[in-house]
Amino acid sequence: MRDFRRVADAVAGQITAGKLKAGQQLPTQRAFARRHGIAESTAGRVYGELARRGLVVGEVGRGTFVRAAPPAASPALAEPSDARVDLELNYPVVAGQSELLGTGLARLARPDVLAAALRPVGAAGTAAARAAVAALLGRSGWEPDPGCVLFAGNGRQAIAAALATLVPAGGRLGVEAFTYPVVKALAGRLGVTLVPVDCDAAGLVPDALRSAHRAAPLSAVYLQPTLHNPLGVTMPADRRAELAQALRELDLVAVEDAIWSFLRPDAPPPLAAYAPERVVHADSLSKRLAPGLTTGFAVSPPGLTDRLAAGLRSGAWTATGYALEAATGWLTDGTAETIAAAKRADAAERQRIAADALRGFTLRTDPRAYFCWWELPDPWRADTFVAAAARRGIAVTPAASFAVLPHRTPSALRLGLASPPPPLLRRTLTALAALARTDPDDAAPD
Repeated sequence: MRDFRRVADAVAGQITAGKLKAGQQLPTQRAFARRHGIAESTAGRVYGELARRGLVVGEVGRGTFVRAAPPAASPALAEPSDARVDLELNYPVVAGQSELLGTGLARLARPDVLAAALRPVGAAGTAAARAAVAALLGRSGWEPDPGCVLFAGNGRQAIAAALATLVPAGGRLGVEAFTYPVVKALAGRLGVTLVPVDCDAAGLVPDALRSAHRAAPLSAVYLQPTLHNPLGVTMPADRRAELAQALRELDLVAVEDAIWSFLRPDAPPPLAAYAPERVVHADSLSKRLAPGLTTGFAVSPPGLTDRLAAGLRSGAWTATGYALEAATGWLTDGTAETIAAAKRADAAERQRIAADALRGFTLRTDPRAYFCWWELPDPWRADTFVAAAARRGIAVTPAASFAVLPHRTPSALRLGLASPPPPLLRRTLTALAALARTDPDDAAPD
């Protein structure tokens, strides 16, 4: 069988040479397969590879076309540049993703389906959506009650509604010492004080939570038990059980952020499985699928569902009917799992690239995550390194963005691995490694 990359290289050469013109339609995958003597599935991979390279674009119901404009050129990386390689934002996209999602959207063009999708929906969404999300999240040891599933426009809105519901203005929210930057911003707007709780290699320490609560009562806890961002820690089952017991003892509710958990289907059941009456489980489709048309959701403890629904409504954080209908289709027809599986493989490949390019440096990560935590070598400081990387056209996130206590911030970076294509990611990380081996004074601007 011919390797699909060689076939893609040949078509790419025709595009570069101008033999295939901008806007020209390519043959159907079946016709392409016949013409080149390859399997139709191989033809699909060729088209996906061409799309990943930015050479073609698929249009639902019309076909695949040569792009009208070439993708933006990559920066050279070795010298200062105005171009930007983004290792800050972390939205994974895999080959063929748009085609799969587009196929699912086609059914929404039916007038009856579209009419239903354009009706307003409340925080509870639809029965079909609740059942689809419960099935998505369910696993051995946990079967979410569809009646406790609520919907938001995205995961951040689900988290914001949960925090606004649980923590009054002036209240205290327990968090891991390094936490999601959006939660830091939300706390500032809601008038909430963040209280860092000590963590170890297994995650948040239950006794540290007890101590923080005894010092001054907490209103709730926010944490990321699976694939903690930025440290990559996944809490083991025994720690989750201990933490669930601490929540009961302290009469606290936790907001469990599970946004990245789809990358670790082998992880223990979520914290909500150990204390369903004490945990709001928040997740979304933005990382699993795509950020532009997404849906967030939260599984609420039974006694909190009405309050959380009111919080979603009061913040105007409920999902739109169109996005909810699209998401329900992708969840039920297998599209969501197909894309999630592809992203798991993609994340693993990118981790291998990072491990190779940054060999010899101190990294904290999980080999299945889309990010890693890089402890910079002396004498580099994070702020100096961020500035030096920016002059080379590379955007990275300093540890201070995640730290609750700024004076306890190490010289470290969070590297988002999802955005650049793999070859560009390798060149970018190699350039960062070379920069880290220089003296900060040598990298200073002229």
